[in-house]
Amino acid sequence: MASRQRQNRQPAAGRVLLPALLLCWCYRVAPERLHYAIPEELDRGSLVGPLARDLGLSPAELPARKLRLSAAKQYFTVSGENGNLYVSERLDREEMCGESASCSVSFEALMHNPLSVFHVDVTIQDVNDNSPRFPQDSFQLEINELTAPGARFPLVMAEDADVGSNSLQGYELETNSYFAVEVKESPDGSKFAELVLRQALDREREQSLRLVLTAVDGGDPPRSSTAQLCINVTDANDNAPVFAQERYRVSLRENALPGLTVVNISASDADAGNYARITYGFYKMPLKVLQKFMVDAESGTITLQEALDFEDTRGYTLLVEARDGGGLVAHCKVEVEVLDVNDNTPEITVLSVSSPVPEDAPAGTVVALLNVQDPDSGENGQVWCELLGEAPLSLVASSGGSFRVMTASALDREQASEHRVTVVARDRGSPVLSSSTALVLEVSDVNDNAPVFEEAAYSAYVEENNAAGALVLHVRARDADAGSNGRVRYSMEGGSAGAAPYVSVEAQSGAVYAQRSFDYEQCREFAVVVRAQDGGEPARSSTATVRIFVLDRNDNAPRVLWPAAAGAGPDQGLAAAPVPFEMVPRSAEAGYLVAKVVAVDADAGRNAWLSYELVQAPEPALFRVGLHSGEVRTARAVSDRDAAKQRLVAVVKDHGQPALSATATLHVVLAESLQEALPELSERAAGADSAAELQFSLVLALALLSALFLLSVALAVLTRGRRAGPPAVLRCLSAQRFSGDGAVAAFPADFCEGTLPYSYNLCVAPGRAVAEAAWPRPPPPCLPAEELFGCDPCGERSPSSSAIAGEPPAETNRQQGTVTAEIVARV
Repeated sequence: MASRQRQNRQPAAGRVLLPALLLCWCYRVAPERLHYAIPEELDRGSLVGPLARDLGLSPAELPARKLRLSAAKQYFTVSGENGNLYVSERLDREEMCGESASCSVSFEALMHNPLSVFHVDVTIQDVNDNSPRFPQDSFQLEINELTAPGARFPLVMAEDADVGSNSLQGYELETNSYFAVEVKESPDGSKFAELVLRQALDREREQSLRLVLTAVDGGDPPRSSTAQLCINVTDANDNAPVFAQERYRVSLRENALPGLTVVNISASDADAGNYARITYGFYKMPLKVLQKFMVDAESGTITLQEALDFEDTRGYTLLVEARDGGGLVAHCKVEVEVLDVNDNTPEITVLSVSSPVPEDAPAGTVVALLNVQDPDSGENGQVWCELLGEAPLSLVASSGGSFRVMTASALDREQASEHRVTVVARDRGSPVLSSSTALVLEVSDVNDNAPVFEEAAYSAYVEENNAAGALVLHVRARDADAGSNGRVRYSMEGGSAGAAPYVSVEAQSGAVYAQRSFDYEQCREFAVVVRAQDGGEPARSSTATVRIFVLDRNDNAPRVLWPAAAGAGPDQGLAAAPVPFEMVPRSAEAGYLVAKVVAVDADAGRNAWLSYELVQAPEPALFRVGLHSGEVRTARAVSDRDAAKQRLVAVVKDHGQPALSATATLHVVLAESLQEALPELSERAAGADSAAELQFSLVLALALLSALFLLSVALAVLTRGRRAGPPAVLRCLSAQRFSGDGAVAAFPADFCEGTLPYSYNLCVAPGRAVAEAAWPRPPPPCLPAEELFGCDPCGERSPSSSAIAGEPPAETNRQQGTVTAEIVARV
């Protein structure tokens, strides 16, 4: 019998498998949900469908894409070689789905690189592998002999775990003359049997009947089971109990507490006495139903004994029997509908999480896959999700209760190295139930930030004459990246011309050091460019300008440009340069400009602020010098008592700390004209060589306080004067003869007049007068004033002299021009 059933099952399985494979092939067009159909009870390893091919994968792509299944219970497995879907364990539709008309298994197929999810539904088709079964092997039935033909008696129903055409289809009763069985279908589609009395019973002829009742299903081949029906014929009882309603309907919420009254049923009997006494009870029903409900035998009140669960059973049908004292019974149905209550929170399952995610991941990158299920029904089972937390993530719903966590915008590790969000799932029931789970997404670093200097431009102030290697300043750059991407090194990029040798930068700390001692007079400021570069790949960098200002120190004394010091000529090693002098007329009034002391200082600021002071003068009240201008003017009118020769010494000081100074010596001759000043000049020339000896003699004479020594010195001076002959000025003039008004004017050979910055050179050139001379021709004398005044030997004016000291007063120009014209005419 069993072998015949297996042989019949194999062709049936083949007929079911072929439509299932065709159905799978048709669903290949839906990339996100695949459908397969297989019969139940397939052997382990049976082919379900070509999953990889339906997903568009070739066998070569399988190792890289890592195709796998995600399900709470693994009924199926996928081959790593060809990607086909196989059965991993025996599938029993009745065990998996119970009485449900349809049965399917849903799960997700996950692929990596990139991460993708596909939903797969496998429909489990029923196979006629269960026979109808009665609750028990035999049933007792008592029927009064007065029961009229046509009376109906409900029979206990057989149960068949199969569904559809394989389920229970009908009943068959052993052939007899009294009873027949009729099969009826209830509004809900279930089938039940009733025993119909065809002819009246006669207890005297037959007290009991034993009939075989057979339950048959609609499978191919059909399956069946039998039960013994024992009918006892009782004594006459004219009236049977009658229920107030043949069918009772009641609804209970699944959260109803045990002990709750479900319904009150009642029946009446027209008989009297013991035959009218009615008792209630449940007719033959499954044990599962009897455990849930209880009926009071006296009152007919049905109460709830155990808690209900809508997710387990959505309704119950109770068969209640009312029996009088004479054995007559009546039956009614109580249909209990279980109403759903929102008593299940959504269940969140994290299928996959991609962490860490690089911060340059584009928006829309899938970082996690979730599945949310709620076993409730209706609005109680409708779930919506949201993300709590400030993070650039979004939640996108997919099919089958799946959700994708995606990046909503660009990530920035420098702002947040990780994102913690809470996934909250809420249903639409009342009250709303929710559940949550935490997701932690780490963000990996990318070199997307260049070093940033604390300042765009740096300034440093360093005093000159600093030590080489001294610290100038620190430059610092920050890089928001991490690791080698944020490690900064510094280098010198360049700067103003010639600035590179002055400073250097340390690569790690950014310290800028002086490479040499700075000189304010050579370089007052310079700029260099420092580059900061990180260690990323590719590297990023930025630059900053460092401007270094050299501060002045008072390391330069003032330098006197005018009047030039004696002996400052280019050939001073051979002969002393002539000393310039200034000529002031005797008629000069107070405020007459004598000369201007011109000095410069290479320093700057207060170190170059110059002030002038007259420290030595034969007549202190006669001259004064401007404190800031350096102009030497007469303080009063010149008188005849004033000495013709005046030697003035002026000190030029700067304002540095400590102050530095220089001296300037002015020789002033008080005369109305050059001819008047010539004798004074001749004496000055003659006594120029003996000035030092005269000073020494005077000091010695004052020390000895001896008149005798003074006399000896005077004699020595006279003796020396006789040996020397006429003065040098007369020797210079004796070589020439000049015709004028009969007077011969004598000029010194090295004569130069320096009034203010203007200078005149008198060059005596030999002419006709030289030919008339009676003595040999001497070399032509020339006053070499270029060493002192910047003029060439030919008497031309130096272009730089006026630029230094400015133009002289008009009166002085006119006097000098007159004298020059007169001298040239005489020559």
